[in-house]
Amino acid sequence: MTHRDLDCVEVIEIVTDYLEGLLSEFDRDSLDYHLTICGGCAAYLEQMQAAIRLSGTLRREDLPAPLMDALLHSFRGEHGH
Repeated sequence: MTHRDLDCVEVIEIVTDYLEGLLSEFDRDSLDYHLTICGGCAAYLEQMQAAIRLSGTLRREDLPAPLMDALLHSFRGEHGH
């Protein structure tokens, strides 16, 4: 057996490590296999990859002021600042 069966919750927990190339070959193969049989997780991975691509091109001035204010308020509220 070259992989173990992952469930969707496990995929969500390790997808960041997958994208950063931090998984062992065994875990990467396990996730790759899961992606071939689970359209929901494959779509989730595609969304994460798109978010990474888009966030790399986003500039502060690209965000409308009300959205920037809401994001900052949310961040500060969640982190106690």
